[in-house]
Amino acid sequence: FVELVARAGRDVGCAVVEELTVQAPLVLPSRGGVQIQVHVADGDSDGRRTVRVHSRAEDAAAGDPWTSHAVGTVAAAPPTGATGATGGSWLPAGAVAVDVSDLYERVAGWGYRYGPVFQGLRAAWRVDRDVYAEVALPEAALPEAAGFVVHPALLDAALHTIGLGGVLTDDGQARLPFAWNGVRLHTDGARALRVHLRPLTDETVTLSATDPDGNPVLTVDSLLLRPISIDELHHAEVTGSLFRETWVDVPTPGTVPLAHRWAVLGPAPADAAEAMRAA
Repeated sequence: FVELVARAGRDVGCAVVEELTVQAPLVLPSRGGVQIQVHVADGDSDGRRTVRVHSRAEDAAAGDPWTSHAVGTVAAAPPTGATGATGGSWLPAGAVAVDVSDLYERVAGWGYRYGPVFQGLRAAWRVDRDVYAEVALPEAALPEAAGFVVHPALLDAALHTIGLGGVLTDDGQARLPFAWNGVRLHTDGARALRVHLRPLTDETVTLSATDPDGNPVLTVDSLLLRPISIDELHHAEVTGSLFRETWVDVPTPGTVPLAHRWAVLGPAPADAAEAMRAA
């Protein structure tokens, strides 16, 4: 969703994803594909534009409804000074290496099961709760990188560092990106990233990333994650929505037993008691 909205925003001169709220995950079917629709509205007085992302089945009829997945705003980037490669060592003093050799096996127990293209975390270090990491696309995905602002699998691998910063815990629920704020994509076509992630709260992080030469690729002011159960993901796969319709029986007039007596207390019109009886 970030890649789709960033690309659409750039096409209309709005390079900053100011905010993007994910309403429902897009669960791909085991067979077939989906149609994706990205709609960018006209700009307001400040030049901001609302963006919405919808999907429906690949074989849907022309009149079939679309499922809303994400809504946000994009805006023009403020003028900034030139930023180039930083060079030199990028790790701060005191960084301690973290063993990530079995990370993908461990997080599978939390509900995250990644295919080979998405297992991009190569190395990681910690300084207090801050996490520094190197992520890269596998060889098979390298030819695709040039076609994206930032390859979705590479961005997803950058988020895998969240589990190393004490934000995610094994509580039986997965956590998915819910609300992005202040997303800026600086360089297209990156194949590898150096990532710096800092937890802001127990469910919110800030993120920045450069390429291996130190050129800025991505900055995220804040990303809020929300828990989601495996059952909810299964429901989203079946219905396309995290929301479930439930019918609740409501007693009809005449069937409610008289369980209480009523009284009028204090100064009141003379007919108040009679009105209560009538009601």
